Amino acid sequence: MNDNAQASKPLAPMEWSDIRVFLAIARTGTLMAAARQTGLSQPTMGRRLKALEASLSLTLFQRTPDGFVLTAEGESVLGHAERMEEQALAFQRELAGSGQQLEGSLRVSSSDWFGVHVLSPVLAGFLKQHPGVSVELLTDARLLNLARREADLVFRIQPFDEPYILQRKLMHMRYALYAAIGQPHPVAGDGEGSVLVTLDSAYRDFPDMAWLRRMLPKARTAFGSNNREVQARLCAAGIGLAVLPVALGDAMPGLVRVDLGEAPPGRDVWLGYHRDLRRLARLRALVEATTQALAS
Repeated sequence: MNDNAQASKPLAPMEWSDIRVFLAIARTGTLMAAARQTGLSQPTMGRRLKALEASLSLTLFQRTPDGFVLTAEGESVLGHAERMEEQALAFQRELAGSGQQLEGSLRVSSSDWFGVHVLSPVLAGFLKQHPGVSVELLTDARLLNLARREADLVFRIQPFDEPYILQRKLMHMRYALYAAIGQPHPVAGDGEGSVLVTLDSAYRDFPDMAWLRRMLPKARTAFGSNNREVQARLCAAGIGLAVLPVALGDAMPGLVRVDLGEAPPGRDVWLGYHRDLRRLARLRALVEATTQALAS
């Protein structure tokens, strides 16, 4: 076959599902992690990747002991694949956003304690009122991607930066210092002999951590965790004092508030969703129900 015939040979049709496989592997670095992300089996992921590479006549990844690394050819394909993904997701969001029936599923994301102690009662009432809607609640510390529909509605304690997110400040969450019943209470400005249960070191700049260092500079930290529920349970077990959201601390048996003359700083809670879903009836209904129940 001459060069002109080879150049005119039509390209094999490309499946969008194979592009999704490519993107998942590029983002996670392993077939196993990509399989979890896509819901496919690991062998299926491997077969789909080989088929894509064969159809493009390219080697997209270098297989290493540490996982899959994009080749130069893979890097050149990545930007095109991401643009294809954005167009496909925009199409899906547009279709979803036109749904006017109070039926179908919604994926909601929040922190663990907020989901358990604040959102759960609201969601229970919403589901009773709208039995045709199903809700999946993800209590995850990760900032999920609304553009990729990793979640439809997100609650978090910081505003959203993305220009495509519609957001509003939902409420102000008060915090307080807690101790186990019967534990001695410290003196503000000292803390000598006191033990603390706090966020882990990755969150040392959070407002409540700074407040603790200022109010109890001589206190010793015995335990740290990024999970507020775990902090509350360790505090109730008598391990140490903890700053907790009032919605969590007041609900935890065995805890009492400690008054140091100044309350810890509270946090604003924001909700956000993709602007393409603003016409989705079931999402609008959940946002309205949440706002009516919690807005302050």
